[in-house]
Amino acid sequence: MPAIEQSEIAYLVREMRQRLELSQAKFATKLGVSFGSVNCWENGRTKPLPIALKQIEYLLHQMGEPGKALLAKYFW
Repeated sequence: MPAIEQSEIAYLVREMRQRLELSQAKFATKLGVSFGSVNCWENGRTKPLPIALKQIEYLLHQMGEPGKALLAKYFW
């Protein structure tokens, strides 16, 4: 996954979560991270660790067309 700015990660995480129709807590569970992590990412306070970014990328691929659209929007 190419480098992505912290502010872009905030938008990506929020958009992904909303497309999946998940709360921050449920999205965190799906990624195997804490609610606090997702909240910090969405508010631009921190960036996901590389392993969490891999989980995000994996989930984007699992989402099919909506995930591909987000990959194109934020990474290419």
